[in-house]
Amino acid sequence: MALEVRTITAEEHRRFNAAQPSVSFLQTPAWGEVKSEWKAESVGWFDDLDPEGPPVGAGLVLYRQLPRLKKYLAYLPEGPNIDWLGGNVHSWLVPLAGHLKKAGAFGIRIGPPVVSRRWGADTVKRAIADERITRLSEAVPDEVQHRASALRQALRDLGWHPPSEDEGFAAGQPRFVFQLPLDGETPESLLAGMNQLWRRNIKKADKAGVVVTEGGRGDLAAFHPLYVETAERDRFTPRPLAYFETMWDALRAEDDDRIRLYLAHHEGDLVAATTWVRVGQHAWYSYGASSTAKRDVRGSNAVQWRMVRDALEAGASVYDLRGITEGLEADDPHLGLIQFKVGTGGQAVELLGEWDLPLNPLLYRAFDVYMRRR
Repeated sequence: MALEVRTITAEEHRRFNAAQPSVSFLQTPAWGEVKSEWKAESVGWFDDLDPEGPPVGAGLVLYRQLPRLKKYLAYLPEGPNIDWLGGNVHSWLVPLAGHLKKAGAFGIRIGPPVVSRRWGADTVKRAIADERITRLSEAVPDEVQHRASALRQALRDLGWHPPSEDEGFAAGQPRFVFQLPLDGETPESLLAGMNQLWRRNIKKADKAGVVVTEGGRGDLAAFHPLYVETAERDRFTPRPLAYFETMWDALRAEDDDRIRLYLAHHEGDLVAATTWVRVGQHAWYSYGASSTAKRDVRGSNAVQWRMVRDALEAGASVYDLRGITEGLEADDPHLGLIQFKVGTGGQAVELLGEWDLPLNPLLYRAFDVYMRRR
């Protein structure tokens, strides 16, 4: 199969995505509007035998410009959406590289949405308890995707390589995530699959009178101070309110149920708030916030439980709690986050990760230095 890559309209891209079981929300045309500091382009793959037909693959490209030069890093977060495991990845990526090089790219970063390994909740809990295991990758997985290993080698053969962990380009997506499978489940079976602490906290929140409601755009103004409080407590840099308003407007314009805001109140006080994103059969926990006060009423558990049930009702096959880190040692600062997510009874998932192709090695290295200094 010979493939050509060319620019497609946002509407062509939306139609392609709508025909898939799901794609990452980072690979929707709307996400290009959210990331306003990048230049966005939708690209499609076309079969030479049917060049006027619909695209057989698609992706959102975000271009980050080098200072004072019309040269760009081309980034396809959690994409593109192509046949990654068909055994002919060169026929997809070679024309992509050619198209992006003509557009002025000095390097490309992709994020194949391909699962490499999975660890069930019980496996993760045993690994945490085993002092000999310090990282998730040291634990024996419950599932290995052997075709992902073949794809990894094929990417290396084509000149792609994973970015080093200390590179300055910090826009990357997590390689390890935590997911809760929903296929064939009911609210009762999902609750039964959670650990005792989660079930107790959900019950405690209900008994305390925590009320979870779905908010609108105007409620982002209430969400944001709680999010800033969370950022200060957990020591990360918060995004401004305008970012969430842009995100809401762009995603809702594409699909009126693409993003939701959930608010957990206790006796009139906002104790937790989250954003939920869905594309087809995949739902994500996107951003979360919780108050330091009234943590004992377990608003965070209550709001997560509502989002899980709503994802199931919306027809999602997976509820994605997004990134986790590998560290499993008792003094790891991120261990609590893993334990919180493991309590849902889901799976730790390793993706193939992000891969870079330097088209101009000199400019590629210069961009890395620039991002480090920022």
